[in-house]
Amino acid sequence: MIRRLVFATLVAVLPSLAAVCAAVVTSSAPPAGAATSVPAYWLVASDGGIFSFGGAPFFGSTGGMVLNKPVVGMTGTADKNGYWLVASDGGIFSYGDAAFHGSTGSLVLNKPVVGMASTPDGGGYWLVASDGGIFSFGDAGFYGSTGSMRLNQPVVGMAPTADGHGYWLVASDGGIFSFGDAVFHGSTGSLVLNKPVVGMITATDGGGYFMVASDGGIFSFGTMPFYGSLGGFPLKHPVIAAAATPTDDGYWFTDTAGLVSNFGNAKYYGSAPPMLFRPIVGMAVATGDGSFVGAPYPSGAYGYDISKYQCNNFPTGAHAIGIVEVDGSSSGDTNPCLAQEVGWAGGGLNLYSFLTYATSATAAPGCIDPAGACNAGYWAGIHAFQAAQSAGANTSVSWWLDVETSGNWSGDPSENAALVQGALNALHETEGIANVGIYASPGNWNDIVGNYQPNVPYWMADWLSPPSGPGSCADISRWQSMGKLLPSGPLEVVQYASAQYDEDYAC
Repeated sequence: MIRRLVFATLVAVLPSLAAVCAAVVTSSAPPAGAATSVPAYWLVASDGGIFSFGGAPFFGSTGGMVLNKPVVGMTGTADKNGYWLVASDGGIFSYGDAAFHGSTGSLVLNKPVVGMASTPDGGGYWLVASDGGIFSFGDAGFYGSTGSMRLNQPVVGMAPTADGHGYWLVASDGGIFSFGDAVFHGSTGSLVLNKPVVGMITATDGGGYFMVASDGGIFSFGTMPFYGSLGGFPLKHPVIAAAATPTDDGYWFTDTAGLVSNFGNAKYYGSAPPMLFRPIVGMAVATGDGSFVGAPYPSGAYGYDISKYQCNNFPTGAHAIGIVEVDGSSSGDTNPCLAQEVGWAGGGLNLYSFLTYATSATAAPGCIDPAGACNAGYWAGIHAFQAAQSAGANTSVSWWLDVETSGNWSGDPSENAALVQGALNALHETEGIANVGIYASPGNWNDIVGNYQPNVPYWMADWLSPPSGPGSCADISRWQSMGKLLPSGPLEVVQYASAQYDEDYAC
């Protein structure tokens, strides 16, 4: 954090807790000027448990039921006011305005159902089995199948055309089978893939599609744009499903643990909780208000952040927030009191890594910048994670990357941004941390990283006593009105300075 000696000269009066709470606004409210209806997402587990993100409504689940067979996927209705779940026996579970049109739950199937898709008007749906057998219900037309063919690899999913007069099937080797008015744009059926394909998503205009593999690799065909992938990252859990925004300007992945990764303009609204009863098996695009799920602290929570400068001098007041420094520079200066400070934090523990500019010639996953700053950031994230593990810390808590003090950084903002992105990649993608955010002062964030605006949670150092009060959550709108391009994820925590310690409260 901004160092204690500097802070003490800025603010000498501790705001009262009552005044702080009066200034708090909930993090579920969209920021000023934000749309009230945005693309969001649902995740579904194999027991039919539903997890809603970005304010996507919850319409029900089978999480408390005993199922004959596990759920294997889901799809939303056209207006996103409901969804269907499908089990491997073809059993259908309908919620919200999703109408039940029939199922194969009472039939003996040659092969298990692996997915489903709905017609554009929601008046029907298709189920697809691993042999490519198609089952049509409602107004879903039958346009053909591979049920009678001998396939090289099993079918793993399907997607309909925009008008519902055709569909594509995709096999685990990336082989594509087109039926009806579905146009073939290419496949990976003749390639040797590192990992199997797990599903596909089509462009809204039907002019292309992409396939996603279990290692997060993306294969784009036709007009479907490429926004990035996880193909080079060593993932803790395999990717199992993907969903695209309605305008094809981004997409999300989820792995079996429910860790969500976002690309393009697909916003990140959180991941599944760390302790799941059953693995995640599918996801679907929804509509919500943009609220974030998985905030580290309840709104109004109060506490402190501490570093090596508070060794053996911890705050003694009651606290629900306890954010602890892991290291004091990229890949170095590990906090010598880390284990003791983790104990002080208790159940309110979050961890942070203080980043400084560096370069590394050691290649890192997802890094291509010539200067090597992204490499350095990636290895700094790995170093911080391993240091926290060695200290016995619970590393699955929320993490923060501390970006401050312009003198610690390169004069090239793009290199600084690459370093920060590398650290985000290391903690979120490789180490599997659900929520990794940025700590920074809005007054110097853009001086360091330029227009880089990661879609991650934000911890704001706001110690200048603005007109709205000393360090209030609402003050972010003032900085934004000044043209500050801050981390675009939700504002989760605000830090302000007291006479002795850095203090924090949750928005």
